[in-house]
Amino acid sequence: MSSSITYTVSGMSCGHCEKAISEELSVLAGVTEVAADAKAGTVTVSSAAPLDDEQVRAAVDEAGYELVGRSA
Repeated sequence: MSSSITYTVSGMSCGHCEKAISEELSVLAGVTEVAADAKAGTVTVSSAAPLDDEQVRAAVDEAGYELVGRSA
């Protein structure tokens, strides 16, 4: 069963930001699609199975940004 979660990310301001976050999140096990939106400050992650929020947070941190919230 696939799931999709939208996270709020602070610090994104451009296409480069979107790409950096997308690249980090796309390597997480089970991730099937990543859609980052710098203007909205969100990233939507689709996955084959539920993701661990701490893994998502670590990937966003690795890209140089801060995960500040999530919504289903």
